[in-house]
Amino acid sequence: MSDTKFDPAAKRLDLFLDFKRGHSFPCPECGKPGKAYDTEEKTWRHLNFFQHEAYLHARVPRMTCEDHGVRLVEVPWGRQQSGFTLLFEALVMMLARQMPVNAIAGLLGVTDHRVWRVLKHYILADVEKMDLSEMTSMGVDETAARRGHNYVSLFADMDERKVVYVTEGKDAQTIEAFRGHLVSHGGAPEAVTEVACDMSPAFISGVETHLPEAAITFDRFHVVKLLNTAVDEVRREEQRTEPGLKSTRYIWLKNPKNLTNVQAATVHGLSRSKLKTARAYRMKLVFQEIYSLPGNLAAAAMEGWYQWGIRSRLRPIMEFAQMLRRHWDGVLRWFTSRLNNGLLEGLNSLVQAAKARARGYRSVEYFKLMIYLIAGHLGLLPT
Repeated sequence: MSDTKFDPAAKRLDLFLDFKRGHSFPCPECGKPGKAYDTEEKTWRHLNFFQHEAYLHARVPRMTCEDHGVRLVEVPWGRQQSGFTLLFEALVMMLARQMPVNAIAGLLGVTDHRVWRVLKHYILADVEKMDLSEMTSMGVDETAARRGHNYVSLFADMDERKVVYVTEGKDAQTIEAFRGHLVSHGGAPEAVTEVACDMSPAFISGVETHLPEAAITFDRFHVVKLLNTAVDEVRREEQRTEPGLKSTRYIWLKNPKNLTNVQAATVHGLSRSKLKTARAYRMKLVFQEIYSLPGNLAAAAMEGWYQWGIRSRLRPIMEFAQMLRRHWDGVLRWFTSRLNNGLLEGLNSLVQAAKARARGYRSVEYFKLMIYLIAGHLGLLPT
């Protein structure tokens, strides 16, 4: 260290570094030593010294390499074109997992643009190093990037329980883009044998085209959610003539064990009547019980329920039964793969909570970076 300057009024500490004349430096490209050609004055923001902002200043030499010509020497405390020390960037990365970027920028006294530059550098570098050579099980789900029809699709390694790819859109082309990402990171499309997704026709056709060896699973929670929607449609249609059904929506969406005493009494009283809603509710409970059966009994039980549903004369339940038949193999595949999109839905919830805290993101690119940060399990701290 050649000098220090401390200004308590400005709450600033400046540290000046230098090198000895005639010193040799390694080439950043090949490591061969060479003499300094000239120098450039550089400044880096460092971690605060108590409440005082700290800055490092140095004459950074440019050296001459026989093979690569003139190169700016790399310094051990910061990366080129950053303006921050590695320790300062490590602090930014740790804070970014817990705080919105605007809050980090205000806390550290820098612009949010510079914070995003740090995040982008380390996140994309870690994504680039991703090894997907062992990936065999994938889940895909979409999440809203902005209000309206702006979506991104999240692809997760279901065994490693982490997001491995994010891309704009929610159509079949997203599956094609994932295939390219998989291949470029050592994976093989033919090695992916299990895929969990919702019943989006775009996702289904994309998987069938670009992941030809994969069997699709429609997870039980997604299927039961669709049946819950059908039960609620029955209730909404019937309450026009049955006033007692008003304000009972959430009762029919719950399982009996989750009902309060008052709600259980209400269900018991209404179930004794010949309400269509009560019949649809009983059908839902029977359908859920099928998922507790062993796989060798599930197909027969599901077939029996389908016949019951298609003859129920309850329009929403009949439509659900028709949907069940159209996606029969994927629904029954759950009993073999046991895959569900609960992982992606949980990650999706974390992402949406972070978006709400940040009150949205300036661009889809920033939103994708935040998804990788929150759900990608990346090793991001600068070293």
